[in-house]
Amino acid sequence: MKQLQKLYPHALFLLGFIFISLIYFYPVLQGKQILQSDIAQYTGMAKEQNDFRASDHQEPYWTNSAFGGMPTYQLGAKYPYDYIGMIDDAIRFLPRPADYLFLYFLGFYGLLLVLKVDPLKAFFGALAFGFSTYLIIILGVGHNAKAHAIGYMPLVIAGFILVFQKKYIWGGLLTMFAVALEINANHFQMTYYLLIFLLLLSGYFIYQAVKEKEYKVLLISFGVLAIAGIFAIGANATNLLATAEYANFSTRGKSELTFNADGTKNVSNSALSRDYITEYSYGIAESFNLIAPRLFGGSNSEALGKDSNMYSFMMEQGVPEAQANDFVSGMPTYWGDQPIVAAPAYIGIVVFFFGILALFTNKRKIRYVFLSGAIVALVLSWGKNFPILTDFFIDNVPMFNKFRAVSSIQIILELCFPVLAIMGLQSFFKLEKEAQFKALWQTAAVGFGIIIGLFLLKGSFSFAGANDSYFRESYGPGFVDALKADRMTLYSADLLRSGFFMLLAAGVFWLFIKNKFTQNTAIILVGILMIFDLYFVDKKYVSAKDFVSKREVEVPFQETPADAQILQDTTHYRVFEVSGNLSSARASYFHKSIGGYSAVKPRRMQQLFDYQIAKNNIEILNMLNVKYIIQTDSTGNSFPVQNPNVNGNAWFVEDLKLVNKPDDVMKALDHLDTKKVAVFNVHHFGSKLENARLKKDWDTSGSIKLDIYKPNYLKYTSENSGIGLAVFSEIYYEKGWNAYIDGKKTDHFLVDYVLRAMEVPEGKHTIEFKFEPQVIQTGGIITLISSAGMLFLLIGGIYFERKKSLNLKP
Repeated sequence: MKQLQKLYPHALFLLGFIFISLIYFYPVLQGKQILQSDIAQYTGMAKEQNDFRASDHQEPYWTNSAFGGMPTYQLGAKYPYDYIGMIDDAIRFLPRPADYLFLYFLGFYGLLLVLKVDPLKAFFGALAFGFSTYLIIILGVGHNAKAHAIGYMPLVIAGFILVFQKKYIWGGLLTMFAVALEINANHFQMTYYLLIFLLLLSGYFIYQAVKEKEYKVLLISFGVLAIAGIFAIGANATNLLATAEYANFSTRGKSELTFNADGTKNVSNSALSRDYITEYSYGIAESFNLIAPRLFGGSNSEALGKDSNMYSFMMEQGVPEAQANDFVSGMPTYWGDQPIVAAPAYIGIVVFFFGILALFTNKRKIRYVFLSGAIVALVLSWGKNFPILTDFFIDNVPMFNKFRAVSSIQIILELCFPVLAIMGLQSFFKLEKEAQFKALWQTAAVGFGIIIGLFLLKGSFSFAGANDSYFRESYGPGFVDALKADRMTLYSADLLRSGFFMLLAAGVFWLFIKNKFTQNTAIILVGILMIFDLYFVDKKYVSAKDFVSKREVEVPFQETPADAQILQDTTHYRVFEVSGNLSSARASYFHKSIGGYSAVKPRRMQQLFDYQIAKNNIEILNMLNVKYIIQTDSTGNSFPVQNPNVNGNAWFVEDLKLVNKPDDVMKALDHLDTKKVAVFNVHHFGSKLENARLKKDWDTSGSIKLDIYKPNYLKYTSENSGIGLAVFSEIYYEKGWNAYIDGKKTDHFLVDYVLRAMEVPEGKHTIEFKFEPQVIQTGGIITLISSAGMLFLLIGGIYFERKKSLNLKP
């Protein structure tokens, strides 16, 4: 009975999380879904994979609908024995995106309980974390994998803390499952940033253990964590191995080329260029957005009202009222350092206020870990604005150069500050009245001091945005002046707003000190303030208007007359949509496209675009079997242009141009008749064509045609009177594609930088390409064994803990 009474508040708050998640995203109860831009792109990329899965009831692990061809490892591929994924599905049982909001709440609540926070305070702390503006915004734009990984971060931290607190079994089990779920979320950048924080956390516990000379405890703790980590990684082996294998093939791998597309020398040692890594760098002064949401204008599309300077300017120009209203509903008021911002990363002024309070009231040393984590994350998020540290990390810290958008490391700050806030709230009520009053005025002095200081600094800012020169040329200087005036208004208004919420929070505490409120009343009031502060900001950027019918989400792209015309051609070919370059998956939804939308697109295809296609080298489109080019006329309507010189699915060449390095391959493509000549890197692939250096007379009189097409299987028939050298308009990917001639496995090799080729003997033959990635089989075995081990450890852990608790009973 006592156990049930202990569980009662947790069950109540759990139901509260479910209820709040559904109410916040209430359109899901009407069967609607949120329209997420990134998920629409993903749907385009994954269309062929999903269709094949539905028709053939198996995984293709390869798609030809994006970038000419790529593995589906980062496109939602389903792996065998993914029991961790099943557990995750059970936890996230609510409709999307309410499931991610629930996960935020649940994970953070668990962390606060491990930190010995009372359930009521932990409840409000979990809500404050979940409603942090950045966490809501990523759900609005479709960064689902990021949200997924963030949701499990607090539980991983909680597991670590339990282990170092000598609760080895429960801590080890929680760490094992939380890490497994974190990895399964498949957003390695977020997991990497979590590891940085875990290093800080581990450093703290190491220091404590060494100080107390508890070396044995330290060894046991790291042993438990190592075992938990091994099984967690093993349970995700297939995904990890496949991703690691593909990484070098993607833009996250290091380029083999020593020169840039403009001919200059490539001097970068990083996998991604330094500019690309730091493109999204948080401005140093912009960091105050964390406590005043629209200090730097808010977003690139901010809603202004009739009382705005821009609206007045429009009316002065004689713009109709309805048109002026529409125009000011999405103004580019953001004037910070980042190129695009959907919303400010606002943690909440009340959360910040309580976080400062923790520094004056909480005596637990662990608060410095969370403070350090927040500071390190903030400084690293500055990126190119703080090059000393950023360059050091890019050049010296393993894997840091694999990730872009360094500003997103602020998620660690957005996790740490709510922890500090609730620690401050918890400790405040344990102080004597005199100490409470002292801590309150100290915190208020810091908080209001920052607000007043920002008011005084207002005159030092230019309020000029990166695109203001364009607006000035397009709309005139009056437009920019009105825009700047509105930016100044937002700056002042949100500072006043933050000051007002701080005043209310301080007022509740002051009334509590004066015995006007009970403790629970004060906690509930400040908790509501904390949530309302964030809620009203969140609703400006993600609300019911972002939800549409289920069909609109499932079919995000509408077929155009150009698509319909192309689809009348039932042969196998590719399409290039000029307006999308290589950054849109719209064409991938309907066709086999050389474009797409992915953070891990194939590196060589991106290079082929930058070095050749962007320079109008039509021969590259010919060899990629781009039969149709979708162009756009002056009115914005698309139309298809058929490429009459396309090489087709496969062809025989008469000559092999031998070179010794990738640079030479790329340069040779500048002026190459791809129908007659193929470029071959004999230094890297000579073993796959033993007679490559021999001058041979290849037979070009034969024919080769594609008989069967599936994303993971291609069947050709060839017929030639002599030995031929066949080139296939398919992307070469050594780690999985196997070639067979008449059922016998045969070597094939890379030509023309991206394509497959093979030597074909004389006569009539059946040629097959099968995608048979060994990594899936190997990973599947490891995953199965690890999952069984996790189950064994879970049962054993529960047994020993239960036995121990029974032995402790009198």
